[in-house]
Amino acid sequence: MEFKGKTVVITGASRGIGAQAARVFAAAGANVALLARSVDSLETLAAEIGGNALALACDVSDYGAVAAAVQQTVERFGGIDVLINNAGVIDPIAHLADADPEDWGRLIDINVKGVFNGMRAVVPLMRQAGGGSVLTVSSGAAHGPIEAWSAYCASKAGAAMLTACLDKEERGNGIRAIGLSPGTVATQMQREIKASGINPISELDWDDHIPADWPARALLWMCSSDADGFVGSEIKLRDKEIRKRMGLI
Repeated sequence: MEFKGKTVVITGASRGIGAQAARVFAAAGANVALLARSVDSLETLAAEIGGNALALACDVSDYGAVAAAVQQTVERFGGIDVLINNAGVIDPIAHLADADPEDWGRLIDINVKGVFNGMRAVVPLMRQAGGGSVLTVSSGAAHGPIEAWSAYCASKAGAAMLTACLDKEERGNGIRAIGLSPGTVATQMQREIKASGINPISELDWDDHIPADWPARALLWMCSSDADGFVGSEIKLRDKEIRKRMGLI
């Protein structure tokens, strides 16, 4: 895909996979709209990238805020070609019987409602434009239970189903919905998992995690026709053949 003149909206863009995706897509020539709650970090990243980056403070759990950010993006760049649903949190890491209900619900608001809100805001625009790509960062936790991660596992399963539903409804309108399960990535989230000391994932060494630019580069590849066979499903970055196909190894 030729990205010059194309516009990519990235949620959770202030750090980790989101920030790396912003750099990768901007380097490929795209305009990037950076959404996150931490506006200071966003502005620093936007300044690093240059004039084709737009920093927008946005709580993805608030549909009005997402819709406003999408409108500002369209006013600045003229349209939206790609949405990357990346925003997500891991807390509360707690056994289900001990989890704080407010914290549990807040994670669902971000990890599930946030994905819906992004889709709801951009899909009508993409439909009018004749198509686009909606890429959602998933997890192996979407497909299997993990101790003390009831909220995270449930949220990622919900997000995966949103991808499947979007594909069912909008593939005929040229909208490509694909999930990406990156495996464990060297980001702040892994530091939070490590600090919890619960379940085998917290016991992994830092060197066991892949760098954040790998999933960022995977997201770029997912916009190409080479990824069309994965539309409506989920790409697992743990698969060495997939990594080879993307040029990561």
